[in-house]
Amino acid sequence: MKLQFVSCHRLPERSFFFKGKQFPLCARCTGLYAGFLVLPIFVFGLLFINFWWTILLIAPTIIDGLLQAHTKYFSNNPIRFITGTMAGIGFMSMTSIAAEYLAQIIKPIIF
Repeated sequence: MKLQFVSCHRLPERSFFFKGKQFPLCARCTGLYAGFLVLPIFVFGLLFINFWWTILLIAPTIIDGLLQAHTKYFSNNPIRFITGTMAGIGFMSMTSIAAEYLAQIIKPIIF
């Protein structure tokens, strides 16, 4: 059985290998999913990152990806993983910000 992720290109030169086996995700997507693991920290209120810091966490992976796609710049896997992890944390922070905002809108309606 082969694990496949539709949105990831899984190019060997952009993926990590462990014991000769390629990860099922590229380095950037591996970082994104690693960053997603912090969601419980946001859900339980142990960490809050304001909106602008959240944007700054997401920006490096966008910049790295766009530079690589549209210039001769070639990123390496550690940079892809780090920027992906930062973006994953940023996306989870953005999710918690959006959830808090929606909760404030819905709370007066329900109660």
